[in-house]
Amino acid sequence: MHASAKNYPTMRTVSSIAIMTERAQLLQSFNALLQPERFRDYGPNGLQVEGCAQVHRIVSGVSASRALIEAAIAAQADAVFVHHGLFWRSQDGCVTGWMKQRLALLLAHDINLFAYHLPLDAHPELGNNAQLGLKLGLQASECFGEQELGFLGETAQPGGFASAGALAQHIESQLHRPVSLISGAARAIHRIAWCSGGAQGYFEAAIAAGAEAFITGEISEPQAHYAREMGVAYLACGHHATERFGAPAVAAHVAAQLGLEHQFIDIDNPA
Repeated sequence: MHASAKNYPTMRTVSSIAIMTERAQLLQSFNALLQPERFRDYGPNGLQVEGCAQVHRIVSGVSASRALIEAAIAAQADAVFVHHGLFWRSQDGCVTGWMKQRLALLLAHDINLFAYHLPLDAHPELGNNAQLGLKLGLQASECFGEQELGFLGETAQPGGFASAGALAQHIESQLHRPVSLISGAARAIHRIAWCSGGAQGYFEAAIAAGAEAFITGEISEPQAHYAREMGVAYLACGHHATERFGAPAVAAHVAAQLGLEHQFIDIDNPA
């Protein structure tokens, strides 16, 4: 057992009468909501590891880390729902080291692992981008970028933000972590684009769409130059920090539909 498993922050939603549902029904509900067939993704979406046939308690989290799996075991979960699963195109397919350890825990405790990557980013109400916008008080009016994963809109704050620095301070107050800011032009910020996680490659599309600022999780070397040269602010707010909201929102929604117990467990990550 992970030494600090009992201290993980959680958000719990529990049905008034806990019932069980078939694993296949749970998968069907997730698929119907997130429509993974619409996306070209970097790995498989859906049921990645088969566990027990009947489910009554779901644990959601950002990534299928060993710490999350151990916490799910402690919570007596039958299913884990995450944004970052275990399998990606770039892997060599060998079940050794950390992969063996995570799979061994899931299989030994008969826990189902459900993972949805881009479909979870894109859902217009419950996805990472929608929920990040809700957290930051941003109102999306359109989508942009490859597979239309980026959101574009304006802040609900009257008059916008006086500067990129003011926007950065607002984000820090909501996400409770420092923001890396490339300020761009000195101006008020009204039109904002955002895309959670490692979406630094969407910056040029955000500029082309007319954004005055772009919010995402990470920054690579070229984006600092683009921001300064194009006058568009770039805010890197943390991959984990910007993707904490979609998984619990979707899992809580489906759990409520099916009468299941749900608990969000946040495994802290500075990235």
